Amino acid sequence: MMFETLLELQMELPGLAFAVWMLICFYAPVGGYPNGKVREACTSMIPCHGSSPQLLPKHTITVNGTEFKPGDSIEVHLSGPVFEGFFIQARDAEHLESPALGSFMLADRRASQLLTCGRTKNSAVSHTSKAKKQHIKVYWIAPGDAPKRVQFLATVVKKYRTFWVKIPGPIVSQPNALSPATPLHATSEAVATSHPVSYLSKPFNASSCGRTKFCIRNPSNCDPESASCFFLSFQQEGSSVFIEMSGPSEGYLAFALSHDQWMGDDDAYLCVGEDHHVHTVTAYLKGRSPPVLDSENALEDVSWRLADGLLQCSFRRSIHLPAHKGRFNLNASYYIFLADGEASEGGVIHKHQQQPLITSGMYNVTGLPQDIGGSRSPRLIKAHGALMFIAWITTVSIGVIVARFFKPVWSYSFLFGKEMWFQVHRMLMLTTVMLTGISFVLPFIYRGGWSQQAGFHPYLGCTVMALAIFQPLMAGFRPSRHAPRRQLFNWFHWSTGTAARILAVVTMFLGMNLAALDLPDPWDTYTMIAFVTWHVGIDVLLEIHSYCLIRKVEVIEYDRVQILQSLTSAEAEGRLFKQIVLSIYVCGNIVFLIAFLAAINQI
Repeated sequence: MMFETLLELQMELPGLAFAVWMLICFYAPVGGYPNGKVREACTSMIPCHGSSPQLLPKHTITVNGTEFKPGDSIEVHLSGPVFEGFFIQARDAEHLESPALGSFMLADRRASQLLTCGRTKNSAVSHTSKAKKQHIKVYWIAPGDAPKRVQFLATVVKKYRTFWVKIPGPIVSQPNALSPATPLHATSEAVATSHPVSYLSKPFNASSCGRTKFCIRNPSNCDPESASCFFLSFQQEGSSVFIEMSGPSEGYLAFALSHDQWMGDDDAYLCVGEDHHVHTVTAYLKGRSPPVLDSENALEDVSWRLADGLLQCSFRRSIHLPAHKGRFNLNASYYIFLADGEASEGGVIHKHQQQPLITSGMYNVTGLPQDIGGSRSPRLIKAHGALMFIAWITTVSIGVIVARFFKPVWSYSFLFGKEMWFQVHRMLMLTTVMLTGISFVLPFIYRGGWSQQAGFHPYLGCTVMALAIFQPLMAGFRPSRHAPRRQLFNWFHWSTGTAARILAVVTMFLGMNLAALDLPDPWDTYTMIAFVTWHVGIDVLLEIHSYCLIRKVEVIEYDRVQILQSLTSAEAEGRLFKQIVLSIYVCGNIVFLIAFLAAINQI
């Protein structure tokens, strides 16, 4: 078992050092730590087993008393279904990230052993072997400087990839301290909900949205009974708020209150489907790590329903919860996240497959009732996609057609003594470079750096950006029309531009399905294929037209071909046809662009 304290080094270890660490991390766990020497877990209590921890614990921590004084001994029991490994600590109940407290004594040295975490000797207990066990008993000795309230925590490993982290146990207090809010037993049901649970008889409705309820719907104004509608509502009732959440998920639904539009330091609420039941839990989001479940549940009137492909849950919580650390007051303004994803056996949740819906601003759910939507794509990423579509669907495509087929049609001088076709081509291409450059920096601003989760998209995007800059730089050194190197330049200019266009289309294909800009599937793929087909079709049509014009001016005389007209004159005969085709092509590109921009606006 390698543990989270090593995982925190990931962002700091460069290159080879990180590769070596990864080798150690994935090699060492093959045998795990069957002997229980798991001091690396002292801080996080998280095994590095290549899988996520289970969400709903099935093991119970119990104690033989609720109060203690310094020097007292408390009997601690860990029991439940058969397990192989365990790790027990006691911590300050008000600061669960603090170091382990007190010291333990063993009841059975064959099944358990003492470990030293930090500077405190014998401050943790773990297993001695992989032998299967169902019950562990130890004794905890309260230190002289113990805080007012102490909570027991346990990590339990059923098998290598099945484990629970920081199972919350009972809270014990010194005399005259506030009585603990949790019961002596922290079972899976106690964590999921400490109040009676009922079954919803019918789906939610949105009739009161904007009048007595604060509602968030995606898509906007959708019907909560629809199998494609994500719905979240808040209704203040005295000193509490009644919350409803539903959506097309058989895994889990979750919403979070946040001070910004980034995951981390958020107040989260999850409804998790497992074995045809729904468990409602509160949690705290710390960065992009799995949610940290609360040991104390602050929810009341919990109800749920699983039917017609919809997961629905409702519950009530007080506006103010001063005794519950990590719970935000509901009478302040927050960004609101709404996410869904898969959950596997044991209630373990997996990372959401699509970008969470995030409100565009901060809202007070106990204030003026509103009926709002949200976006599953950040504004900067939307702008990135929109600018790239404008550049590579519109400006660059038209610019290429003009340069390839309109030299004889627009050969007259326009500005600064340059031909009309060249001025139009240059303007469109420089616009493409400008739009691509602006769009290129937006994801870096949004992410604050390089994205490790976007696959090949950013690498190809950097290549396209480099080629887009190289093209006008190369054009600045264009030889004169009759120079010997002009033909070589033409080939380099054409090949670089063609490579950039092909890579740009591939990059857009990949980008459309990323979580941050997940356009409707398979609509996005089919539409992009249609655009490529449209462009290639127009290109082929104009090529055929040019070939036919050349064939018209060939006559056989004295057994040889004589050109009666110059190529320029022949091309000029097709002026009207080409202008009509160009007009149709521009209109078609605009239609494709509007379709993509409308899709971006809807997400």
